[in-house]
Amino acid sequence: MGRKKHIVNLSDEERSELEAFISTGEHRAEDITRARILLKADEGLTDPAICEHLDCSISTPYRTCKAYSERGLAALHRRKPDRDYEPKFDGRGEAHLIALACSEPPEGHSRWTYQLLADRLVTLEEIDLESISRETVRQRLKNDLKPHRSKY
Repeated sequence: MGRKKHIVNLSDEERSELEAFISTGEHRAEDITRARILLKADEGLTDPAICEHLDCSISTPYRTCKAYSERGLAALHRRKPDRDYEPKFDGRGEAHLIALACSEPPEGHSRWTYQLLADRLVTLEEIDLESISRETVRQRLKNDLKPHRSKY
């Protein structure tokens, strides 16, 4: 077997930070597993040995060590901090969606479907959308049409 491609050399400060991270019990299980992987890799264990100790898949230590070599301890969290999503809808688009969902369905249909709503939104001239998925429509309606609970 060849040499490890991504070597983990933790400083004393990083090691103590990871040990504190593991011991608090306030974090997601997969983040704690990644922290344990980094500690085991720093001890010199191979990926198969780490898998055996932590009961994870064979690719998890490789991916974790690679992410650590690229991003440092920020690799504990799966999402990259530079991920940026632009919402498809602004307030005006959501208002059109809600108004459309509350209106009469098109002829030949007994009710609106997510796909029908998505197709109709794309054809509206008031909204500048090239495309929208039915899942986006579903999520927006789910969030916007929830009954609001009173505190009293």
